[in-house]
Amino acid sequence: MQKYMVNEIKADVIRTRSYIGKSELDDRVMCVIEKIERQKFISKKLQALAYENQPLGIGYGQTISQPYIVALMTDLIQLQPHNVVLEIGTGSGYQAAVLASLVKQVYSLEIIKALADQAKTRLKELGYNNIEVRSGDGYHGWAAHAPFDAIIVTAASEKIPPPLIDQLKPGGNLIIPVGQQYQTQQLVVVEKNFNGLIKTKQILPVSFVPLTRNHIDRQA
Repeated sequence: MQKYMVNEIKADVIRTRSYIGKSELDDRVMCVIEKIERQKFISKKLQALAYENQPLGIGYGQTISQPYIVALMTDLIQLQPHNVVLEIGTGSGYQAAVLASLVKQVYSLEIIKALADQAKTRLKELGYNNIEVRSGDGYHGWAAHAPFDAIIVTAASEKIPPPLIDQLKPGGNLIIPVGQQYQTQQLVVVEKNFNGLIKTKQILPVSFVPLTRNHIDRQA
């Protein structure tokens, strides 16, 4: 089933190559995607859909992203084994697990405390010792561990949060969906060069849940 999912991702890469500027993703990323069992990050009632190339609900109005989008976003930030990465929007913990399989350390913020607690427990049980999860407002990043080699945001913001740009290391990449909910969003890569200058590039249209701020925890 994981092989089927990987083949679907590869097909999506081919379909969107005019947007993303490539016809295949980094082999390291694809190997990790094939290895990690997505079924362990979703509810039992959705197990039959675990390896479909589609987003799935995880409660609290949130989703686990489409595998193609997870693979693409991971590829586009050009990770290296020594990197320290910030993730905004832990959700189920699946994207954090993918990142942690490729880099030295992942710090992940989730504004919904119940999801943060669930992900923290899940990731620990699965043996991911290089991921630190806490509940907090991702707009402000995690200054205590900055600067980061890369930052990945898994929820859409109307603009790129300035604190995240500040916390990105020179030479690093940030990827974020930009736009309003229910309207066309664009997946944007932000590059900070070694002089601190910023360059942005739109990749392709996407649809993400909104980046929530000052959230009051609610029932699933």
